[in-house]
Amino acid sequence: MSKRRADHEPGYVLHTYAYKETSLIVEAFTRRMGRIALLARGARRPRSAMRGVLLAFQPLRLGWSGSGELATLMSAEWAGPLQPATLLSGRGLMCGFYLNELILRLLPREDPHETLFDHYAAALAGLCTADSPAPVLRGFEKRLLAELGYAPLLDREAASGAPIEPSGSYAYEPERGPIRAENGALMVSGRTLLDLAADDFSRSETRDEARTLLRALIGQRLHGQVLHTRSVLMALNEL
Repeated sequence: MSKRRADHEPGYVLHTYAYKETSLIVEAFTRRMGRIALLARGARRPRSAMRGVLLAFQPLRLGWSGSGELATLMSAEWAGPLQPATLLSGRGLMCGFYLNELILRLLPREDPHETLFDHYAAALAGLCTADSPAPVLRGFEKRLLAELGYAPLLDREAASGAPIEPSGSYAYEPERGPIRAENGALMVSGRTLLDLAADDFSRSETRDEARTLLRALIGQRLHGQVLHTRSVLMALNEL
């Protein structure tokens, strides 16, 4: 098995968990290598140089070496000063972890997605400044599905190819797209489909219907897996 090596690779920490007494397993999202798993030896020691660097939502430069699925993290440093993403708190913080969980659950390892990497960075910045996280989350979900090869059909009917009519009512079939109908398991208005295609979430109806639609499309790709962050966010909405 060939040995892999990377130096100063742009990346973000998605998740870390303890390994043995002093080390960490780091799940990272990198620009050129996609999602990878790295062993950070001794990173939990009080004097480790990596201890205060391996933070979620911060742009990092990572270096690693090794073969197999788990390479050894050799270096980690901030890519510039601390970013506004450190200000994520409360609901915004949970939304950030939701983005991380989507990447962890849906992206295969070592599958590069440079465009999605840029969208992820933009989404983190958006969560810090947006009045509502909904447009940020919906936009990222839509782009994630597109990167996986499941871009939702939004501007025309699946059966006839006719343009979507704003005043129309559509049943959305996940494997095909929208079908003009008055009832169905997953109903969405033509206005919402066109708004979602244009990333226009100014209407509350669009925000509500887009959330339901994208949740269903992502759920199909999860094959029954439960997103823990979504469960927490739903519980917060009920408080």
